[in-house]
Amino acid sequence: MAAIRITDATADVLESLLAADEATWGLAVVKGTGRPAGTVYPLLERLERVGWLDSEWEADTERPGPRRRLYRLTGEGRAAAARAIAHRIARRAATTAIRPASGVAHAGAGA
Repeated sequence: MAAIRITDATADVLESLLAADEATWGLAVVKGTGRPAGTVYPLLERLERVGWLDSEWEADTERPGPRRRLYRLTGEGRAAAARAIAHRIARRAATTAIRPASGVAHAGAGA
């Protein structure tokens, strides 16, 4: 499986896909992440290209409107997404832990 760079937008898309109990369409991911379609759809394509997602056209011919493309994490994709999200959470926690609180004097400052 190919590696993929996990940006904040990618992590948001992965979190949305992990939360879905079944295959979901792209617009649901757009709405779930609050990210623009121009960001989400290229990410979905990239994730499918590296093997993290499978997709198929919706089979419901009775539903009005255009067919929807349904996306589902693969087994490998689900595991990789969970690792990527855990890494993102750990990285943010580490970054938050090393930031000095605002208004606190630093050693040697102003003395």
